[in-house]
Amino acid sequence: MSAPSAAAIAKRARRVLDICRANKLMVATAESCTGGLIAGALTEISGSSAVVDRGFVTYTNTAKIEMLGVQAETLLRFGAVSEETARQMVHGALFRSRAEIAVAVTGIAGPGGGSAEKPVGLVHLAAKSRAGALIHRKMLYGDIGRSEVRLATVGTALEMVRSLLDGRRQSPRQAGA
Repeated sequence: MSAPSAAAIAKRARRVLDICRANKLMVATAESCTGGLIAGALTEISGSSAVVDRGFVTYTNTAKIEMLGVQAETLLRFGAVSEETARQMVHGALFRSRAEIAVAVTGIAGPGGGSAEKPVGLVHLAAKSRAGALIHRKMLYGDIGRSEVRLATVGTALEMVRSLLDGRRQSPRQAGA
């Protein structure tokens, strides 16, 4: 699996912003392995301040606990790179912001840090809306390089946010107007 190009990421980010702007929705991010790249992709676009509420970069377990309310027990039992942690991160980002949609990512970008159970390239992503919808994805990008894992994660995260947004909105044609 290869990472999306900068142009592809920009296109995805622009689409997310357009949908949010049209529906007057705010978005927040909670990032570990991407270190703020998702928020960066969104805020690279002029006018993003109308829809990007905030981004949390929680690289350490302590930051995940303090900034997002991730439970220490979750980190001890499942680890920082787990579905459970990603779900708690996205919940924390959503409810510690003014956003209606949030996305969270935690993973192992490499080149080190992997294990047989959690290899380099493993990323857990979660996207959640205040309406209650939640999407989780476990991605195994492989040992494709640190930058490539991070960029692939940004692309997947933006796709997930768009999927949630598409599920929330209803165009006039769909509504029968």
